[in-house]
Amino acid sequence: MTQKHKNETRVVTLGREGDFGFPSVNPPVYRTSTVVFPDLEAFDKGEAGTWELPTYGRFGNPTKDSLAQALSELQDAYHTVLTTSGLAAITTSLMAFLGQGDHLLMVDSVYGPTRKFCNMELNRFGVETTYYDPTIGAGIKELMQPNTKVIFLESPGSMTFEMQDIEAITSIAHEAGAIVIADNTWATPLYFKPFDWGIDISIHSCTKYIAGHSDLIMGMISVPEKHLPPIMRAWKNIGTCSNSDDAYLAARGLRTMAVRLKQHERAAIEVAEWLKGRDEVIRILHPAMPDDPGHALWKKYMTGACGLFAAQIKPVARPALAAMLDGMELFKMGFSWGGFESLIVPFKPASLRTATSWEKDDLILRLHVGLEDPGDLIADLEAGFARMKKAA
Repeated sequence: MTQKHKNETRVVTLGREGDFGFPSVNPPVYRTSTVVFPDLEAFDKGEAGTWELPTYGRFGNPTKDSLAQALSELQDAYHTVLTTSGLAAITTSLMAFLGQGDHLLMVDSVYGPTRKFCNMELNRFGVETTYYDPTIGAGIKELMQPNTKVIFLESPGSMTFEMQDIEAITSIAHEAGAIVIADNTWATPLYFKPFDWGIDISIHSCTKYIAGHSDLIMGMISVPEKHLPPIMRAWKNIGTCSNSDDAYLAARGLRTMAVRLKQHERAAIEVAEWLKGRDEVIRILHPAMPDDPGHALWKKYMTGACGLFAAQIKPVARPALAAMLDGMELFKMGFSWGGFESLIVPFKPASLRTATSWEKDDLILRLHVGLEDPGDLIADLEAGFARMKKAA
């Protein structure tokens, strides 16, 4: 498969070129812990790390390798490793490049469990974390320290959806010899090509749009050749490997990701446009919307959007909010996103941020628009607002 083919073709075909011993369109599921060596020479090569195949089930098999190959080629990465979760991809990458006495610059809009890992785990091992405003751009230079080893991006953030000036940040990082790690789950490998913009390590939660069916948990780390050794070291030593059944399901989901994303994007824009006209809504947080502060950066870096965005609503008493959310028929409350179903989560940004300012009463509804009919979803929200108004 070559670069002349478009993404819609590549997600269907990549990773299926291997000889799997049977003429099937799907690679089989290899469930194995033990790899057996045909002779002592092969065993010695395995011990020396020079054998051409994985030496243990944790390190790979044809099921996992075919998916990893497809994900690498979609991003023009040299190699991809699969992890037990998106969080495992994040933590493994951070530990690959950070050690005692190092400094990390972490975006303030980052996925919540990443913040907990920095504050509760990296801190114990002598790594200092500074959180920075996601809109800082080239101003991040003022936060660089002599021991800054990693700058972490999440653009847009998956709660408040600020876009980051990726090119400006990567340029400053590389001038100082720092590594740039990016969580690219929102844009997926289809809508943002991280290595074209100076990203060193690309992370995704395969749980989300790659799998697409809310039936597995998996992450991935994609790298250029020069950064592979530290990632492989940390990945192997920490043991955050995926299993074959999840890899099979993720590969199955990958084949339909392009068509699913188009529907998610269209429906989310339709729902967002409707929400803009509601009296209860203060503003929409969605970088693909022309009036969003990050829209120009979204157009510069990305070629599409997904189904995840947020709406800041006027503060309401808890009973009124409960009246709305408890009665939702299609928008269920749940923390994940990227599956076929629509979800809604209320939160107050002030409780989640340390480097940026939000008023303590600011209330946001994060919505994932799934594959249901957008008219039905709008009707569900309209009924919810009616319940909220009645209970106020």
